[in-house]
This record gives sequence, C-alpha cells and structure tokens, in this order.
Amino acid sequence: MVIYAVGSFGFIKNLVEKVRKQNFGGKMLRKLKYALPIALATSLATGSLQANTLAKHYKGKTVSIIIPYGPGGTYDKYGSTFARHIGRHIPGDPTVIVQYMPGAGGSKAMNYMYNAAPKYGYVTTVPLDNIVVNQVLRPKKMRYKANKFTWLGSSNQTNSVMVVASRTGVHKIMDAKTKPIIGSTAGYSSSTFLFCKLAAGLLGLKIKMIAGYKGSSRSMFAIETGEADMTAPNWLAWDSKVPHWFGGKKPFAKAVLQNGVFVDPDLPNVPMLSDLVKPKDKPLVMFLASAGPLGRGLTMPPGVPKNLIPGLRSAYKKMNADPKFRAELKKRRLRLISSTGEQIQKVVEDALKATSPAVIKRVRKIVYGK
Repeated sequence: MVIYAVGSFGFIKNLVEKVRKQNFGGKMLRKLKYALPIALATSLATGSLQANTLAKHYKGKTVSIIIPYGPGGTYDKYGSTFARHIGRHIPGDPTVIVQYMPGAGGSKAMNYMYNAAPKYGYVTTVPLDNIVVNQVLRPKKMRYKANKFTWLGSSNQTNSVMVVASRTGVHKIMDAKTKPIIGSTAGYSSSTFLFCKLAAGLLGLKIKMIAGYKGSSRSMFAIETGEADMTAPNWLAWDSKVPHWFGGKKPFAKAVLQNGVFVDPDLPNVPMLSDLVKPKDKPLVMFLASAGPLGRGLTMPPGVPKNLIPGLRSAYKKMNADPKFRAELKKRRLRLISSTGEQIQKVVEDALKATSPAVIKRVRKIVYGK
C-alpha cells in the first residue's frame, strides 16, 4: 500500500488517526509512521524546487497583463488590481504592468494571445468571459482554441444584465416587444451583443445593436448622451460605475433582464432569460450562460513552460486570499468569487464537450442571421 501525503503535519496526524480507527495492524501503522514524513519531505522539496524555478525565471523581469478592452471597464479594474498584487506572490517578485488591446469585442487580444504572444510566461491576459461561446459561434474569426490556454484562476463570476434608460418607457423586458430600443456594444463577439441579440430573437424584442464602442464605459456613456438606450455588461460594471442611475423615485435606468447560471444576488427580482423562453430554447440560453463562471481572472497562451504553471496557479490562489487584495477589491466595489486555475480549466473543457451542433446552429442563426 502506498500513501501520498501532501500538506501540513496536521493532515498527517489526522490521516494516522483515521488509519488507527479502521483497525489496521501495528505493522501498517509502523510503515505509515515512516512513510508519511518521507512523503511530506518530498512534497516540501517539490514546492521549494518550484519556487526556486520561478524565482530564477521572474527575478528582474516584467510581466504584462493584456486587457482586451479600453480603460475603465471591469476587465480593466480587475486587471489593474491583479497587477498591483500578484507580483508579490510570484517568486522573484517581477514587475507587473497593464497593457490595453481593445478591438473586435475583445477578440483581437485573444487572437494575439493565442497566435503571437511570447510563450515565456511574461505575458498574460484577463480573458473574455465568452471565450468558449465565441470560438464555437465564429470559428473563422476566433483564431484560437479556448481549452489550449493555460488558466491561472478567476476572481469573479458574472451575469450579463440588460439595463434600459427610463426615458424609453421600457420598464420591464416585455415592453421592448412594442417599444424599439437601440443598444450599444463593443463588437459582434462581445457578451453584450450575443446576449441582446439572442434575447431579442427568442422573446420577439425590437432591439437594434450598434457596435464600435470601446468597452462597457463607453457603451454606458452612449446612454447618457442619448446615442443609445441600452447595453448589457455584467452587474458589477453597472454597480461600480453608475450606481446613482438606479436610485430615487425616478431612476435614470432600470435593470430588466439577466443571463447566467444563477440569479445575481444583487438582482433577485430581475428575470432570468432562461425563465422566459420556451423549454426547447433553454439549451440555447444556457450555452451563453456558460460564460458566467469564467468571470475575471488570468490566463496564459499555449506553450508556456509547464514547470512554471503550478507555481503561477499557486501565486494566483494566494493573491485571492490576500487581505490587501480583498480590501482593494472592496474599495473599488468589485466582488470576489474565487476559482482555481484547475476549476476554470475544467469549466472550459466541459463547456466545449457539452455544446451540440444543433444548439450552435440555432444560436448562430438567431444572433448572426446565418
């Protein structure tokens, strides 16, 4: 019998007690007594080796975090917060900077990361939450494979939330069946565009989308100026940038629809798209909803040396647990719903495996008309 022990001495003690209670013989306990310290020493040595490898690799280096949209959005807010904290948790203490690469609803950055970014572990990105959806719906435009990226972890989970200016007279989503509204979005691969077009197609809404705005901040500003009536980034974008829109007896705008795996805890009374569509259409809605758990995190391009990944995932996990990081998120009105790199990698793999050709065909037809 071989027993592998990873963790603290408390773990070893608990394991020994478990074996004792199961009435293993004294001979087994003696073997366990010697095997566990050896296994722990091996584990600690492995961890030390990984730290030394990262320290040599990152000492004196600069790590870039690519933001796939312009400044001011939640991708930027999370990414810039990551940049201020994750370096402390990477052995070697590298300098971490932020670079913006907006364009094509965020897909410009993802294509760059997959096909052109250096593979040495010095470039990472805050990935699109709809990276899987885009790959499946627009394979000719999305020149990447989502499951080939190396995911380090995530710090939030998101729902797309449609907010409409009150001046339109659209106070609940079904009002848009008779009152036309104009939506603002970054591009045809953005989660806002996909969500709004699918909702319009499934519910019979009179929505026209205008693309070309550089991120959620510009899309929201278009509503203030009267260029647009509606847009649909995640709720954190709304709550962190324009919370004053929703207060008072005559709010400037209202949240009328959301899409995700679960109801956003801040919006218990805003209907989910999945609850309004016909049963046969629910798989289409849940296909887009798979973007929610990907949230806001960091990923690296394929080809990064494998010996760096465990240490980088550990650094991300430590950052999520760092009180200073948590305090800054709270100060910036950003939530922390953490996931490990391994968990996110599995979400991506599972989403790709579960996507059926029939669902893809119908979603593509409704969203893009072909």
